[in-house]
Amino acid sequence: MQQSKGFTLIELMIVIAVVAIIAAIAIPAYGEQVRKSRRAEASRFVGDMQLSLERWRAENPSYAVCSPTPCGSGAYPVAPTATASPFYELQIVAANTTPANYRITATPRTGSVQADDRCGVLTLDRSTDQGKPAWGNAACN
Repeated sequence: MQQSKGFTLIELMIVIAVVAIIAAIAIPAYGEQVRKSRRAEASRFVGDMQLSLERWRAENPSYAVCSPTPCGSGAYPVAPTATASPFYELQIVAANTTPANYRITATPRTGSVQADDRCGVLTLDRSTDQGKPAWGNAACN
């Protein structure tokens, strides 16, 4: 009787099934980690904007844009463009009525892979958050 070399079809099917099970577990976990890293990037952008606004306020009478411009020194901080953050749209709202406050939001861009993120919008509201940004979904904070 001759010994055959190689794998049987059943052995190959078992290996393929094991690889498929591992891929079914690993791919969604990888996707969530990628979304999480993009959230961290949005948080970093919000933190950078917060620091820019604090530097502005250290040299100017309020967080708001002054009239006539310039009222102090330096240029007023602006939100990064789409090239800086292709997944989040950042917006700064300086309250002109109460110039001691501002709000920075990072909204997932429509049409980006981050648009369906479960955490929603990242908001830093200086009047209520004590300088810490918070996600729209409290489970993400």
